[in-house]
Amino acid sequence: YRNYPNPFNPETRINFDLKKEGRVELRIYNNKGQLVRNLLSENRKQGKHSVIWNGKDNNDRSCSSGIYFYELKSRDFKSTQKMLLMK
Repeated sequence: YRNYPNPFNPETRINFDLKKEGRVELRIYNNKGQLVRNLLSENRKQGKHSVIWNGKDNNDRSCSSGIYFYELKSRDFKSTQKMLLMK
């Protein structure tokens, strides 16, 4: 799924489904490809899931307005989507 809302301020929700239980990683990158936030890195059960990004980096600092990318990876799936943080 796409994140919602997009554009967003101050937070956005990222929804995803897992066909089977396994490790999931969800990371946020800036437009330079630098890691901004590691939102999720854990085992999750099969089914629907939702994670909220509050627009902050790994040091709990607010990110500036701009384009960000989230990368969602599981054992047999990988997707990268674009999102826009507007302040």
